[in-house]
Amino acid sequence: AMMVGPMGGWAIKKFDNYIDGKVKSGFEMLVNNFSAGIIGMLCAILAFFLIGPFVKVLSGALAAGVNFLVSAHLLPLTSIFVEPAKILFLNNAINHGIFSPLGIQQASETGQSIFFLIEANPGPGLGILLAYMVFGKGTARQTAGGASIIHFFGGIHEIYFPYILMNPRLILAAIAGGMTGVFVLTMFNAGIVSPASPGSIFAILLMTQKGSI
Repeated sequence: AMMVGPMGGWAIKKFDNYIDGKVKSGFEMLVNNFSAGIIGMLCAILAFFLIGPFVKVLSGALAAGVNFLVSAHLLPLTSIFVEPAKILFLNNAINHGIFSPLGIQQASETGQSIFFLIEANPGPGLGILLAYMVFGKGTARQTAGGASIIHFFGGIHEIYFPYILMNPRLILAAIAGGMTGVFVLTMFNAGIVSPASPGSIFAILLMTQKGSI
């Protein structure tokens, strides 16, 4: 959707500019409706045959990278794959496709699992939003405070993704924050009993054993 949506909007804008002043009076709505439908259909076909398979390959590559690092017991390094995947809205695929099954297996043996916290950890996103509150400019700074509340307490991680997309270099900050968080969790043998969804601090605390808090 992130790829096809802007592409469709751009295509419709270019088409509107091309036909501007060339459509006879009274036919504008007809042309607009039909052109939007035809362009949407073409975008859907393109997405089905090209973009869909590309995203599938990308998801598979990210999943393979995460699986390799998990097998090698290098959990902090999984953030190299997890954080970029989150920004591309592939977080649910990795979380429920990889970490949840591993976490359920580990929790059944030990009573808790760190795998449930790798993607659900709200720390990296909160750090970026707090940085925008202090060092940001304009609208981004004004909205970062509300976004941080929604992100941290509401568990809606997607709300901080646009802040990274506005400044892609911040993906490095997200990766560093994620690696640090997972390292600390590993060092203290932290974990929760089941997936925390959404990734709210309240949901995480509710899923944490009393002795681990």
